[in-house]
Amino acid sequence: MSKAKINGYEMYYELHGEDMPLVMIMGLSANSQWWDENLITQLSEKYKVMIFDNRGTGRSEDPGTEFTLKDLAEDTVNLMEKVGISKAYILGISMGGMIAQHIALNFPEKVIKLILCSTYCGGSKSVPPGPDVLQKLMKPRKGRPIEEIMSEMIPLLYTEEYIANNPNNIEEAKENMIKYPISAENYQRQGKAIFSHNTCRKLKTLSVPTLIMHGEKDILLPPKNADILHDLIPFSQMEKFGNSGHALFSQETDAVVSRLLTFLQE
Repeated sequence: MSKAKINGYEMYYELHGEDMPLVMIMGLSANSQWWDENLITQLSEKYKVMIFDNRGTGRSEDPGTEFTLKDLAEDTVNLMEKVGISKAYILGISMGGMIAQHIALNFPEKVIKLILCSTYCGGSKSVPPGPDVLQKLMKPRKGRPIEEIMSEMIPLLYTEEYIANNPNNIEEAKENMIKYPISAENYQRQGKAIFSHNTCRKLKTLSVPTLIMHGEKDILLPPKNADILHDLIPFSQMEKFGNSGHALFSQETDAVVSRLLTFLQE
């Protein structure tokens, strides 16, 4: 558990394990504690896993300024350099997957392999969430109780079946939201950065080995987006998980980790 000065602000990060580095990037409003502890334990047996909090989330400082996802990609690369990682396997989920795309496009020398989870390329080619989901995502957070926000967000991340059968895991997710809340202002800044994200026309230039993983029951970013990414990224691989919503690492951990490890070891 450490902090580093990145682009003028303190950025929280953790390193687990040894050997080849695997950098894992979280999504909208989420922080490094959203990564399941068992997941990190499994991966750190084979890789040097770096998890961290994007600017203004978790224990990272909030500069209070507007940013793009390319800016967050630069944050990630600068953090890698700060801790002595010259290149790594880059994995991102949701907004983190968008950040990972910008890393691969702008800093290809930093990427050994690319793993894009529950994400999309943005722009008119992508499939947005339905109107009900979009309304919940865009609803202003300022002045609203965290309990109300949690009641809206949890069903967007997990399937009804998972929520019903895993009350302890859901409670942990809620506790994390309470312990490390994102400010209403930074949530809005992240949302603005996501809506301006569009890598669709550039992805065909990628030459890095890429794995795309997506939950079949994802209502936040519909699974058709995985097909679109697969079509755009040359020689990419794709895997869908039939029982998972948006947070696929929580819902089908063993199957997702198995597929990930197979790809990394190829």
